[in-house]
Amino acid sequence: MRRPKGIKTKKSVSKRFKITATGKVVTSHAGKRHLLSGKNAKRRRRLGASKVLHPRDVYKIKACLPFSH
Repeated sequence: MRRPKGIKTKKSVSKRFKITATGKVVTSHAGKRHLLSGKNAKRRRRLGASKVLHPRDVYKIKACLPFSH
């Protein structure tokens, strides 16, 4: 099946989300940009790790990244 011409990747989504080899969608936590002195070290470490997106939201993200899956 051929892809339709003119299909484009949503660049804002491609900068925020990555698709793993197994098809999961990975993103980073919010809240790690500023005001870090008020957060304890355990929380800052946890915010630095990536998180797997909930399966309910995966369909929308994959639709915006047509060449990634």
